[in-house]
Amino acid sequence: MLIVAGARPNFMKVAPLLTAFQSRKAHGEDLETLLVHTGQHYDARMSDSFFRDLGLPEPDLYLDAGSGSHAEQTARVMVAFEKACVECSPDLVVVVGDVNSTMACAISAKKLGIRVAHVEAGLRSRDMTMPEEINRLCTDVVSDFLFTTEPSANRNLAAEGVPPEKIFFAGNTMIDTLNKHLERALDLPLPDGIEPGDFAILTLHRPSNVDAVESLNRVFSALNAIAERIRIVFPAHPRTAGKLKAIQIHQNIRVIEPLGYLAFVGLMARSRMVLTDSGGIQEETTVLGIPCLTMRLNTERPITCEIGTNVLIGTDPETIRQTALSILDSPPARRAIPEKWDGHAGERIADTLIAQLRASDCMG
Repeated sequence: MLIVAGARPNFMKVAPLLTAFQSRKAHGEDLETLLVHTGQHYDARMSDSFFRDLGLPEPDLYLDAGSGSHAEQTARVMVAFEKACVECSPDLVVVVGDVNSTMACAISAKKLGIRVAHVEAGLRSRDMTMPEEINRLCTDVVSDFLFTTEPSANRNLAAEGVPPEKIFFAGNTMIDTLNKHLERALDLPLPDGIEPGDFAILTLHRPSNVDAVESLNRVFSALNAIAERIRIVFPAHPRTAGKLKAIQIHQNIRVIEPLGYLAFVGLMARSRMVLTDSGGIQEETTVLGIPCLTMRLNTERPITCEIGTNVLIGTDPETIRQTALSILDSPPARRAIPEKWDGHAGERIADTLIAQLRASDCMG
């Protein structure tokens, strides 16, 4: 079995799977799992530190995909992963999330007749300008086992004609990782001069928000107004960092280097509010009970808005400003944690895949 991680969010999702499969092997299951790192995130700050923080083993295979356009990166991963599959002859390939590596490895495996499991299947934003939406759709079409994190994903897959016997509501492996490491994260110091509960966090990386200076200026016109009320800590994604020199930034917005997983979770858990365009942060803040303002027009994780702490606010500067200030004036009450976000999703996925593979092998 090959388990694929490509970009930073993947690492938090594969860690519980590796742990669960290793546990089953220790208890007598006849299986071998190899970790494949495609190298889609090749900056040590964005990749290697996550392996250290999560206690992940060194990858068994490193494909060194690197950067480039979406087509270039996807093509390099497909070529390299096809060779890995031919060499290793796996019975199953497990992909997670929605990055280019997810789609590339799923397609390469399927064309070789290898079964594919997609962890975090069925999420839909209905926004085809998002590369991740294209990756999600393509990956789910070719997958044999689809593991979902929330009920909306099950409904999406059913509406797209996926047979019910392929769909498994397993929960969220990213929350497995959060629960496991939260205590360690809270033991880490905050950046100098930052006090718990007295700051907001900003993350930005979506092309629609950061690629054009005009879009970035619009967002920062709102953020600068919010910074009059509360300090904002901004771990700047490499995509964004180079563009900030052209932007007027309030002195109360503190731009820092990208953080490792534990440092960021520790920061987020002690913040007063998060402003983001990320997907996974919407889920993590829901579990942590931290108000999250998502600066996008849509979300593929609607449960975070329905029962979580997430508010979808779009990119209009005045809406961003007004919503943030309203939350600072009157913080919302903590709401529910979604079903099966209990720290055991990785175990459920491992047990299901072992049972499914055993049954199909016996039938074959």
